[in-house]
Amino acid sequence: MNFPAACASIAPVFLCSHADILVYLLPSLALAFLFWMLSGAHPGFFVLTAAGTLCHELAHFGVGLLTNAEPIGLNLIPRRKGKVWELGSVTFANLRWYNAAPAALAPLLVLLLPLIVAAWRTRPGWHFEPLDLLLAVFLAPQYLSFWPSPVDWKLAARSWPWLVIGALALAAWIWRAQLPTL
Repeated sequence: MNFPAACASIAPVFLCSHADILVYLLPSLALAFLFWMLSGAHPGFFVLTAAGTLCHELAHFGVGLLTNAEPIGLNLIPRRKGKVWELGSVTFANLRWYNAAPAALAPLLVLLLPLIVAAWRTRPGWHFEPLDLLLAVFLAPQYLSFWPSPVDWKLAARSWPWLVIGALALAAWIWRAQLPTL
């Protein structure tokens, strides 16, 4: 039995058709786990997650610019806040109901970075190169930084009207689908 047939018997076809991307991302996932363990052991190991923190905060900043949240401050220097460390922050001058969720949840877009790099590196004819080791070290922190912080989720809650708008749009779409066709 060939690989595609064997894979399709246990996994969705989408995953089987992109198995090369998943295999490419495994070393960076393993490094992310190692970085997570080390950064929990000592604050000095925060340097391992610096690339992820930079992408996380730049995502806030960039989406804030695009949605008119008016970012006015970007801090990438880790500082102690009580019992936890704040690795970076972005402050906004115009955070409103319509732009709070996009600006606050922007780090979710960071997860696209490893996927784009893996798709680029695994295009047809790909062979492992030393560059792939360097990319794995750079991609590993992205897995640790893509999830919005608790503060980000609280700020995103300001966009609750989008939930109402979305629910109304979904209800209208379902209602339209239920109408008999003439």
